[in-house]
Amino acid sequence: MIILVVNCGSSSLKFELIDTESFSKLAGGIIDRIGQEGSLINLRMGQDKISSPIQASNHKEAISDVFQFLTGEGGVLKSPDEVHGIGHRVVHGGEKFQSATLITGEVLKGIQDCIGLAPLHNPANLMGIDACRALFPSTPQVAVFDTAFHHTIPPEAYTYAIPYDLYLKYGIRRYGFHGTSHKFVSWRLAQIKKKKIEEMKIISCHLGNGCSITAIKNGISTDTSMGMTPLEGLVMGTRSGDLDPAIITFLIEKENVSFAEIDFLLNRRSGLLGISGRSNDMRDLMEGAENNDKLSILALNVFCYRLKKYIGSYAAAMGGVDDIIFTAGIGENCPWVRKKTMENMDFLGVSIDESLNESASGETLISTPSSKVGLWVIPTNEELMIATETKAILEEKATGKPLSQTDSEPAIR
Repeated sequence: MIILVVNCGSSSLKFELIDTESFSKLAGGIIDRIGQEGSLINLRMGQDKISSPIQASNHKEAISDVFQFLTGEGGVLKSPDEVHGIGHRVVHGGEKFQSATLITGEVLKGIQDCIGLAPLHNPANLMGIDACRALFPSTPQVAVFDTAFHHTIPPEAYTYAIPYDLYLKYGIRRYGFHGTSHKFVSWRLAQIKKKKIEEMKIISCHLGNGCSITAIKNGISTDTSMGMTPLEGLVMGTRSGDLDPAIITFLIEKENVSFAEIDFLLNRRSGLLGISGRSNDMRDLMEGAENNDKLSILALNVFCYRLKKYIGSYAAAMGGVDDIIFTAGIGENCPWVRKKTMENMDFLGVSIDESLNESASGETLISTPSSKVGLWVIPTNEELMIATETKAILEEKATGKPLSQTDSEPAIR
C-alpha cells in the first residue's frame, strides 16, 4: 500500500511517500516559506535529490507542486491515483480522539474544536487536510494524533491539582505529545529484543529541539512529561519546561509585559537558548563548553539533570524499568548527553558502555553486558508510524474488522 504522509506547519509542508509492503520510503522532502517569496522545495526520490524554487502561495499549491515532481519525468509515480491513502499528522486530539481515525466532516469539526489547546499547530494541520481533500477528493485520508498514544495515562497522572470543575469546563489536563515517536521506538525495541511489548517496562526519551520522556508499561503510555501543551516537562531548545507557575505573574509585574509576551518568552526564548544566551543547538553548546563558556556548561548540566530526574521518577512509577531508549536529534547523536544523564544511576542497575556510546550509529545497544537495564539508541521514524497507522485504518474500513493493538505495529523488519 502506497501512503503519503503529510505534516503541515503554518508556512511549511513536510511529506513522505512510503510503501508499507516493502517498508521503504519512495520519496520525501519539505517545502518552506509557503505563501512567501522564495518558496523552495527540497525533494529526494531514491538516490536523487532535487532543490528547486517554486511559487506556492498556499498549501493546496504546495501539495500540487509535490505531485508534479512525484509524477513528472523521473518521478516515482505514474499517477496520483497510485496513492492509496494520505496520513496527516495532527498535533492535538484532546480527549475526543484516542486513536488514528478516518477523516470525515465530524472529525474535522473535532480537530477544529481542539484549536484552543494547540493554536499554533492544529490550524496548520487543517490547512494540509483541506488542501489534500480538494486535490484528491476520492483518496481516503486519516488523522494520526500526537496525543493519541497517551490516552491510556491514568487520572492520577493526567489530573492537575486545580479546581476540578476547570478540567471539566476547559479540558485542562495532561495530554502529552510526540506520541508517534514514543510508540514507534518502543515497538521497534520489542521487535529487536523479540519480546512481547506487553511484558516490558520502557522509558523513551525523545530529545530534539522539543523534548519529552514517556513511561511505557506493558505497551501503553502510563505517564509523559509534556502536559496540556508541549511547554511542560524537560528543558528543551527554546522552551522552559517545568517551572514554578508563580514566576509568570512575578515577571508580568516586574517586567511590565503581557501574557502574550510571557508566552513567547517561555516558548521561544527559554530552554537551552535562555540559559546559555548562545544557542538552542546542542552542537553550539558543546562547542561553547569545550571553550569553557560557563553558561553553555550550565545549560548542558541543567538539561541532563532534568532528564535524569524524570528517568528516576518514571522508574519508580512503573516499579522498575527494563530498557531506556534515546531517540530524535539529540538522543541519537549526542553521546555526551547520554553519558552525563546515566552517571550515578547504579542504583537502577544501569551501566553504560562508554565505547559503544561514543560510536553508536543507528540502532545500538550502549549498555554493558552486566547492566540490568538495557540502554538503547533507536532512531525514530514518525512518518513510518503514521503510514502504518493509516494503512491499518484503511484496512479496517475495507474489511470491517476492528483493529487490534498489533495492527499498528511499525511496518519495519
